[in-house]
Amino acid sequence: MAKMRVSYEYSEAEDKSIRLGLFLIACGILSLFILGFCWLSPTLQSLQSKPANCTVVSVLRPEEMFECVFTCGADCKGTSLYPCLQIFVNNSESNSLALLHFDEQQLVLNPKCSYVPPCERDNQKNRDSVLWWQDYFTNELSSQSFTCFFNQQRRPDDVLWRRSHDASVLLHCLLWPTVSLLLGTLIVLLTVCARSLAVRAEALQKRKCSYEVCQDLSATPAPPRRVIRPDQPAEPTNSDPEPSSPTRTLPLFAVPVRRRDREQ
Repeated sequence: MAKMRVSYEYSEAEDKSIRLGLFLIACGILSLFILGFCWLSPTLQSLQSKPANCTVVSVLRPEEMFECVFTCGADCKGTSLYPCLQIFVNNSESNSLALLHFDEQQLVLNPKCSYVPPCERDNQKNRDSVLWWQDYFTNELSSQSFTCFFNQQRRPDDVLWRRSHDASVLLHCLLWPTVSLLLGTLIVLLTVCARSLAVRAEALQKRKCSYEVCQDLSATPAPPRRVIRPDQPAEPTNSDPEPSSPTRTLPLFAVPVRRRDREQ
């Protein structure tokens, strides 16, 4: 029996689904690298800080002024000044004096000050924002302990009032790229499996049809063979018998001759 040939070419819809799956896989890998570089690493560093109990020791406002950059439009930028606010606390982890910062971003932006206000064009607005937090820590939290975050390895002389990244950021950084990777892989695998099953079904159908044709040919009876005895003379066979015709055919250009002409 001849070997069956089955077409393995994908249809247009299957080709589109495979492209969609590969696109989702590529997006998942790319987003994993981007989110891991921009958010995952800072989040892991932020989660390394341990919670501790802090108590305000002193609130100072030096005479030193710092610059900040403000924006007032697409092509409008400038610098303004704000006063420095220093809040020293005592944390329960190291039992030592440390400078309090609002979060990791402000610690990186200005490690000398506890608070960096949103930069405004008017210096007086920046000053009012700093004075408000000075009054809050002096009057509200002067005799209370609050939760702060301390990292002995990275910043032994600094503590954070709040974390800029928490476990939810870590969850989102890993969840959505993983979902995109799994969804793309699932689409590709389902499309390939569906095509493979279709190819097998087509091969089985062709094999079944060829088997039924062979059965029909074997079930058809063969014509009986004539047995020739030794004492019976063989009949002459003419391979090309000439058909007998009742009338003699004339040639194409033959002219009939009259009887008188023949006698003369």
